[in-house]
Amino acid sequence: MTLRASLTNAMPELVAIRHDLHAHPELGLEEVRTSEVIAGHLESYGYKVTRGLAKTGLVATLSNGTSRKSIGIRADIDALPIHEETGLPYSSKTPGLMHACGHDGHTAMLLGAARAIAERKNFDGTVHLIFQPAEENFGGAKIMVEEGLFDRFPCDAVFALHNAPELPFGQFAFREGPIMAAVDEARITVNGLGGHGAEPQETADPIVAGASIIMALQTIVARNIHPLDPTVVTVGSFHGGSASNIIPERAEIVVGIRSFDPAVRDELERRIRLIAERQAESYAMTATVDYQRSYDATINHKAETDLLRDLAIRFAGADKVLDLPRPFMGSEDFAYMLKERPGSYFFLGAKASEKDRPLHHPGYNFNDDLLPVGAAFWTELAESYLRPA
Repeated sequence: MTLRASLTNAMPELVAIRHDLHAHPELGLEEVRTSEVIAGHLESYGYKVTRGLAKTGLVATLSNGTSRKSIGIRADIDALPIHEETGLPYSSKTPGLMHACGHDGHTAMLLGAARAIAERKNFDGTVHLIFQPAEENFGGAKIMVEEGLFDRFPCDAVFALHNAPELPFGQFAFREGPIMAAVDEARITVNGLGGHGAEPQETADPIVAGASIIMALQTIVARNIHPLDPTVVTVGSFHGGSASNIIPERAEIVVGIRSFDPAVRDELERRIRLIAERQAESYAMTATVDYQRSYDATINHKAETDLLRDLAIRFAGADKVLDLPRPFMGSEDFAYMLKERPGSYFFLGAKASEKDRPLHHPGYNFNDDLLPVGAAFWTELAESYLRPA
């Protein structure tokens, strides 16, 4: 039986796993049930399972033959704090939590590959399957790396994918170099002098100063950053005051920042701090900036991206393979694994109809038809990378 036929036959099991995970979502670093379900399947397939990395993460290891070569493949396992509105029979049983990004599907695909790899044993070396918690908010990949992931489980290369409901079903999308942005957040507090709304001359209005700061922030990308350096500065929140006749003591602005180049990232922080402080000063007020750097940019390695592209062409045909003309401004903590080991991160199209919802939408649902496709590709990648001599 061919690999694809075998995985097609395994569809009921893969779908059942995915639906079970979907019905029981857990947030980052809290994926206790999810982790145990995954471990149970892996152990039944014959893998050695190591639990407890980044609290709820795990690594499944299987060796065959005599080669010292190894490969790592990652799936993320956490859900999001979103109230599900799909109406599906297997919808979330936990109000306010939902697998709205498809990590349940990523996990089921890698479990399908795990079973096929173990049954076929058509490789020479070691396979490490990395089930990572907390991709969405807490940087589970970074935590796993800091806890010695690649010291304990040496990988010559690491790979990961993400489903893409905006791309045609079964299309593979690759990009050498930057593919996902670094993401940072700045919380600007403008400190004024409150008072009665009818006597503004007796106050220092932080809302007026805050509005000026917001408008000045728009000049950073337009006038301080090179036009060919992809950059985003978004004011996502502006809060101050409680009533029309009260001038508040302070106002808070929350800014999201996206970039790729480390030097640009430094310049963005410098300019945001300077603008906030000097604009507030011009209104006889002060501003403090709490600047938090989050995920680094995800940078794919050339050789591993070329390997994936060549395999995808053989796997799906050249018409199903896309080289992305530009990176995405979203972020991904697989960046930290790629900083430690060569590898590549790519997208797999999942679009079934125009009614499909985007990622992080309360009506989103992972396309189950993608399960055997992803499982088969992961299996072929492991067997190709660890091809017996």
